[in-house]
Amino acid sequence: MKLLGLIGYPLDHSFSVPYFLEKFKNDHITGYRYLNFPIRSAGELPALLSSHPDLAGLNVTIPHKETIIPYLDELDPLSREIGAVNTIRISRHSGSLHLEGFNTDVFGFYHSLAPLVTGRVNYALILGTGGASKAIAYALKLLDIEYLIVSRKPSQGMLGYSDLCHAVIKKHNIIINTTPLGTFPDVSAFPDIPYDLLGDQHILFDLVYNPPETKFMELGRRKGALVTNGYKMLTLQAERSWEIWTSGIENITPV
Repeated sequence: MKLLGLIGYPLDHSFSVPYFLEKFKNDHITGYRYLNFPIRSAGELPALLSSHPDLAGLNVTIPHKETIIPYLDELDPLSREIGAVNTIRISRHSGSLHLEGFNTDVFGFYHSLAPLVTGRVNYALILGTGGASKAIAYALKLLDIEYLIVSRKPSQGMLGYSDLCHAVIKKHNIIINTTPLGTFPDVSAFPDIPYDLLGDQHILFDLVYNPPETKFMELGRRKGALVTNGYKMLTLQAERSWEIWTSGIENITPV
């Protein structure tokens, strides 16, 4: 019996366990289990591996997508370029562990956003600077969409939330929330953007998927914006992770 799982903290909101259990059932897959491993620090990974010698693969979520990298033996070219990992393949040879890092967020986001932006003049704002935002930025480049990053503590080349004036919001018709704001159970939270400046020309993409409609999405929808959550992205990246764990994919392409 091979063990797969998800590391991050907290994991109360995670869809991964029910998703993979349903997949195993529907696809008649045997010989696999999938569990949550809520670890507060990436430094807990070695102990986790030691206590679960049947681990064959992990998904990685907030806040470990970047901090997990020093604990890996190898990165595929995509995750190396982005600097963030959300999938780990674990192999064992003569008693030695080998951990390979991959990024499937790019694949999931690209194929979730692409159908929504056809025929539009697109500029994007990325809310947040964590590991997920790096994958989003890479996917936007593949889609030839210019973007700016918005941060509570902006560094050079970024915007602060106070910089989101009428001209900025009018130009950037895609706004992507990569922060955990609004995630269950704190469903009343939302990014501090000027929602009154939104209109039907805007797309609001929230990487949060629980609840299905976040406050960020609700406020955008009320102003006529097209809104979507991160569920499709997650299912796409989850299937990509499954391929990596079971098919031995080497140097997977971004999309």
